[in-house]
Amino acid sequence: MNTVYIAFGSNLSRPFEQIQAAMKSISQLGLLISTSPLYASKAIGPGIQPDYINGVCLLKTPLSPYDLLEKLQSIETLQGRVRSVKNAARTLDLDILLFNTLEQTDPNLIIPHPRMHERNFVVFPLLDIAPELEIPSLGSILKISRKLNLIGLKKLDISV
Repeated sequence: MNTVYIAFGSNLSRPFEQIQAAMKSISQLGLLISTSPLYASKAIGPGIQPDYINGVCLLKTPLSPYDLLEKLQSIETLQGRVRSVKNAARTLDLDILLFNTLEQTDPNLIIPHPRMHERNFVVFPLLDIAPELEIPSLGSILKISRKLNLIGLKKLDISV
């Protein structure tokens, strides 16, 4: 079984319900070990957008990285994701952050996720569920978290 961390976010069409549905679908891809607390974060992208609800989950799966990517993109599509401009508002965004200790740079899939260490809405949820996590080529999640702040990020009182 492969150990995978997946980031999730939504800011359209009832984001909390989008995330609940996504977690149900992701649990069909293996064993959903844990899900972080949810966070509200300011949108990064074009135009005025609603805030996101973000988090991360830990999944044990027999799928390969590319098979998992295909399944996650199918879940996004089934939940109404439309790929238009970069960082546009979306019903659901699912990103593979880490896949075992794999490091790869491929036009279709970069692991570890190339900007994960720059995004507080990824780093702090990861810290919540895996405080001892070591990220290949980047170091410990704890050290990475110390380089970021919580500006624009708020832990929510709801969970999936």
